Amino acid sequence: MGKGKKNKGKSIDAETEEFEHSEEGLEKRAAKFANAKDEKNKASETRDFSYTQNREVSWLRFDDRVLDEAYDESVPLFERLKFVSIFGSNLDEWFMIRIGGLSDLTLLKHQPRDNKSNQTPSEQIDTVLGMLPALIERQGKACAQIEQALSEHGLTRVAREDLTDADRTAMVRTYERQIAPIISPMIIDPRHPFPNLRNGNLYVTCTLDGTDEKGLLGIVEVPTTQGRVIPLPSREGQYRYILMEDVMQELLEGCFGDYVPTASAVIRVTRNADIDPDGEGVEEEEDYRQHMKKVLKRRQRLQPVRLEVEGYLPEEQLHEVQERLGLTDERVFRCDMPLDLDDYVYGLESKIPESERHELVFDPFEPQPSSMVDLSKPMRPQVDDHDVLLTYPYESMSPLLKLLREASTDEACISIKITLYRVAKRSKLCESLIAASENGKEVTVLMELRARFDEANNIEWADRLEQAGCTVIYGQEGFKVHSKICQITYHDGSGINRITCLGTGNFNEKTAKLYSDFMLMTAHKGIADDGNTFFRNLSLGNLKGSYNFLGVAPVGLKPLVMRGLNREIGRARMGEPAQVFMKMNSLTDRDVIDKIAEACQAGVRVMLMIRGICCIKANVPGKTEGLIAHQIVGRFLEHARIYAFGADTDILYLSSADMMTRNTERRVEIAYPVLDPTCKKRVVEFANLQLADNVKARRLTEDGTWERLETEPDDPKIDAQELLLAQAYLNTQEVADAAMDAKLVAKANPMLTPEETRTLVALPYIGSFEEDRDGQEQVHTRIVTPAEFLDQERALLAVEHKEEAKAKATQVPTPAPVSEASPVEKNMATEPEAKPVAEEAPAAEAPSTEPEPEPEVAETEPEPEAEEPEQPASAAPKHFDTKAAAETVKPEPTAAEPAEPEAPREASPVDAHVIDEKPSAAESEPNTQTTSIEIRRPNRFAVAFKLIGLGFAELFTGNLTKRRK
Repeated sequence: MGKGKKNKGKSIDAETEEFEHSEEGLEKRAAKFANAKDEKNKASETRDFSYTQNREVSWLRFDDRVLDEAYDESVPLFERLKFVSIFGSNLDEWFMIRIGGLSDLTLLKHQPRDNKSNQTPSEQIDTVLGMLPALIERQGKACAQIEQALSEHGLTRVAREDLTDADRTAMVRTYERQIAPIISPMIIDPRHPFPNLRNGNLYVTCTLDGTDEKGLLGIVEVPTTQGRVIPLPSREGQYRYILMEDVMQELLEGCFGDYVPTASAVIRVTRNADIDPDGEGVEEEEDYRQHMKKVLKRRQRLQPVRLEVEGYLPEEQLHEVQERLGLTDERVFRCDMPLDLDDYVYGLESKIPESERHELVFDPFEPQPSSMVDLSKPMRPQVDDHDVLLTYPYESMSPLLKLLREASTDEACISIKITLYRVAKRSKLCESLIAASENGKEVTVLMELRARFDEANNIEWADRLEQAGCTVIYGQEGFKVHSKICQITYHDGSGINRITCLGTGNFNEKTAKLYSDFMLMTAHKGIADDGNTFFRNLSLGNLKGSYNFLGVAPVGLKPLVMRGLNREIGRARMGEPAQVFMKMNSLTDRDVIDKIAEACQAGVRVMLMIRGICCIKANVPGKTEGLIAHQIVGRFLEHARIYAFGADTDILYLSSADMMTRNTERRVEIAYPVLDPTCKKRVVEFANLQLADNVKARRLTEDGTWERLETEPDDPKIDAQELLLAQAYLNTQEVADAAMDAKLVAKANPMLTPEETRTLVALPYIGSFEEDRDGQEQVHTRIVTPAEFLDQERALLAVEHKEEAKAKATQVPTPAPVSEASPVEKNMATEPEAKPVAEEAPAAEAPSTEPEPEPEVAETEPEPEAEEPEQPASAAPKHFDTKAAAETVKPEPTAAEPAEPEAPREASPVDAHVIDEKPSAAESEPNTQTTSIEIRRPNRFAVAFKLIGLGFAELFTGNLTKRRK
């Protein structure tokens, strides 16, 4: 960590705040909102903004998509109220971080410009604040409609004007016993200054008239130590309640002595929470945990960025509050719904009348055991035998927890190393780490204390782990460790062996039941060596280490993705099939966006699944034509990241990182290859199913908005998350023993009709690939190792350089042949992103000692290459001839047509259609332009799985072999 020293006479809080609002501090923080290279090189003046959109605008469109779920009548009613709450809590965090940070940057003399919209922070704030009133009004309407509908099911929030005499009696009794003794009303006058309104807390505010003074302002904080829901008298099968702030407004008279309340409202202040935890550094004598505790205290006192008002407060008093908080009119939002829904909605679920529960909430679902393991047997031998891929939340986290629990008592286990970003408050995983340390194992935990809004919980766990004897370390200054990796080392008769667990999401038992993520457990030696190197580099503070299998940010992850895109661009330029599939939470990195646009222009089939922020626009003429970008918002939060390249998906990585500049350049992230064929197939099937979704999915448009997918009335409804739930039940032994008993599946997916449920139970495996009549699989996939991946790119570059040199030597202007280097391929040879990273250089090359121009290729401690990975039978041979493989894709010349360089061709599209009757002779003619898939319709639901298993499998894997009847 950077070191700082106190100035005499100044508190560390005052010193840090002074630094954050200094020109130097603001310039440092500006790096999060603009590309420093753009500002330095004035690249923003030449940027093409026709196919990009502002990050904040895209985020608001995502949150509006969340609100769509509140209006979806197919979602259970109380779950719809949760989506209203999620919309609001998302908005809270967005104001605290993004608007808070942008507000600070408006203080700069020369404001940086956003590299997606070319707007300054001031212009961005004006844009999004103009969008907000309509969204908040839409949220209020959704809340009112849902609450009205819930009252018909026995769950009723009673308004103040609807209270009965019995209600008032019960309300007064609760107020006098639980509320009145702990509240502290305050009158604002020259003797009583305006109080510090804490971030996110509720305050009842009123106007007061006295004998001598009128129009005074009164404020009383709503207690946070008591539950906000106050029960009222109810009949059986009902639950009637009123909120605490409504009780306080109803009984304000008497709170302020002789002063009489004349009008009241509930207000809530949102403050800037975008604090740089490192600031100028940490005191030499100070533990980093103590530093973070002080940082958390400062959040309650930072500058306000928003004021919410529910109820009526006269303009004079409202203006006084605004003036005290320093807020303009644009930052004051009047609401017709309770403020801070998140604070009470989730606790209200337990109050739903039991007779109505089935209709109002999702049927309960328990993550199922993975079909890849047997929990009745020890975990280590199973992972040694084969890789295990867990799919949360559909499959349980139990195999991982069991592996750690067994390791904590296994005499052969000598060490456990893990990175923790967000941890459950009651974590079995952390308890296993403590047990391992107490049993004499070496346990090293990198605890990221800067995980926003989880800092306090992480500090508490860091204390407990250290007290138990674990070695606890923290991330580097300026670089959060967002990686999800755990490594267990064993020493027995066979020597040193390691199991490495890598995830797209946190080691968190709670979120593993809510977030859609992958967790890979592998004994692969090459990945194990890289994992060991990763932890050694973290302990030494080395962020530029070398790796053979892992792509590690801030140096090696972004170049890995750029190489994958470059390889497919090169293939498309040479007329070969080329395809890219990427699934992530957000896409904001301008370099990656530009490369995706370049791939679209080259003819690469690009498919994106992006849950949240998406700063690229789809199908902009001449820029992103053909780009397929979908978004899924549903019961579970889509959190997995997948990066797949190749028409046959030969390169497949999972990762903890989104393609956001903060992830690719300012965090420690990991991308890891999926090398096991079975695990790879599971990921491909998962992606196929998500691409097939036409219920919860939305499609990105040319103007950056999300629109529903158009479907025909007879089209099967495909909800990927619901089908994955059903699949998880199908894979359990309980269902396998009673294949036609559909009760469990029906419970998992109440949307299915009985006939569809029986069909689903009868299916052996969702997304499985049928075989052609000749016995060959439709989709031929292979596995490319990271080293081979690099060799392929070099082979493409070598071809381009050769052709370019030949053209220069002849100096004869001729039409460019297919293999001539395109502008993008020339860039591949010159751009830093296109260069092979140092850690993947072959052993024959000596590492360079000269400094590289970009950090992505800098190297301080070269590591020896890992051994060549063991190849499964179905994988590509070790010495794969990429040139020969490329030649086999090209069509051979016929006798009537001499061989000549053919024009670049696009990958043939998939034409999936459903037929009920025998096709005519004309229809059965082979189509040379498209890949035809004929599906006999047994019933509606079976068609869905045919499309998933065939059409979308071919779409994803890019199989261009013509299917003949």
